[in-house]
Amino acid sequence: MPSTSYKAANPNVRIGQGYDLHKLGDKGPLILGGTEIPFSKNLLGHSDADVVIHAIIDSLLGAANLGDIGKLFPDTDEKYHKASSINLLFQAWSKIQNEGYSLGNIDLTIICQKPKLAPYINQMKSTISKPLSCPEDLISIKAKTNEKQDSTGLGKAISCFSVCLLFRETNKQANYIAEYYD
Repeated sequence: MPSTSYKAANPNVRIGQGYDLHKLGDKGPLILGGTEIPFSKNLLGHSDADVVIHAIIDSLLGAANLGDIGKLFPDTDEKYHKASSINLLFQAWSKIQNEGYSLGNIDLTIICQKPKLAPYINQMKSTISKPLSCPEDLISIKAKTNEKQDSTGLGKAISCFSVCLLFRETNKQANYIAEYYD
């Protein structure tokens, strides 16, 4: 029978994972990682449909155990219609910081058949780092294709995976650790 008590190895460290996918529309511009990328298509969604920022927000909220992007910014609320995802990231990060978390790093994989994203990765890193108030080297971005398979590979959608690491160092956390390990 499993033990009813559990002691976390290090409750100061939290990992979060996020994912998003949006269909491509028939007009530009394309916004990825808060960066406008010249392309004949755009992403369809309630806000600016920036799959990169949406995946980041979900990974951060998940690590902090604060729900997901749909809970914080519901698509039923008109104030988020055509909203800048970078502004949403700033709001989400402010909420996470208020819970006592700081950022370790973010690792992103963008899946996109076209356009080629390599020329825009440094600009995306710079743009993403600003609302997080972090150095650009805490943001890693890789761009992949799906080898012409499924909706992303056929050029019908773009998706993104995000993983983040958060640290929490507050008196509340220190008290929790002391109580937990006593």
